[in-house]
Amino acid sequence: MELEIKYQGKRVNSEKIEFIKRLITDHPNASRRFLSKKLCEAWNWRQANGHLKDMVCRGLLLQLERSGYIKLPPIKFRPNNPLANRSKPTKIDIDKTPIYNYDQIEIKQVRRTPHEKLYNGLIDGYHYLGYVYPIGEYLKYIFFTRGRPIGCICFSSAVRHIKCRDQFIGWSKSQREANLHLIAYNTRFLILPWVKIDCLASQLLSKIVKVLGNDWERYFNHPVYFVETFVDTERFRGTCYKAGNWIYLGKTTGRGKNDQTFRVNRSIKAVWGYPLSKNFREVLQDG
Repeated sequence: MELEIKYQGKRVNSEKIEFIKRLITDHPNASRRFLSKKLCEAWNWRQANGHLKDMVCRGLLLQLERSGYIKLPPIKFRPNNPLANRSKPTKIDIDKTPIYNYDQIEIKQVRRTPHEKLYNGLIDGYHYLGYVYPIGEYLKYIFFTRGRPIGCICFSSAVRHIKCRDQFIGWSKSQREANLHLIAYNTRFLILPWVKIDCLASQLLSKIVKVLGNDWERYFNHPVYFVETFVDTERFRGTCYKAGNWIYLGKTTGRGKNDQTFRVNRSIKAVWGYPLSKNFREVLQDG
């Protein structure tokens, strides 16, 4: 029976393992990073934005070594873990005078701008989940009125598998693996506690979906056609998403992606989605 290993959507058979072995033999003094990049180039294994899937490839090489299929060279350099050493966001000293109305809302994408620290501090200080560094591709926004922040929102790479979402889209497993990067996940949404404007949350949601698609394509060189979010049903009803014309898709199982017990071990979330394009299903089902 032909050997086949699957890792992050990549299928590796005996022939490809032999290719990796030759690559290691041909570069006896090379680092693991060098080998990973060479392998990505040979396989044309790239992200949607054209960058090599270097870190994913390194994970594949480690799995192959642990399984006894290859022998990697010794680690030459072990860098500090930037996630472990990342400092907590700076506490924000901000005007908390109540805001009861607005003239005009300004939306600023703040990733890698001077306002990013403000976003991080506001989320860490006033969102019930605090600040967590986003996973994969992501954009951060602050909503302003008269120069004062009134809310924040973040979108990142989509969750790998959600049954109700996948059924709503109607894609197969292979289509999902090929096109998951075309969905963005709303990880944080915050209205600052001193902002007292009725129906503001749904208005901000309606505004952000009009700019997200263009911003995402400009930043990551590929579009997104659908956005999703989770709402903790023990805390919220999702009223603002409903009022913002998001679609209720169903609920999570409350188990997590790696659960093996089939028992609820976390709060159940309501899943909401919003198509950014009329032909989103056609695009997401392609491939």
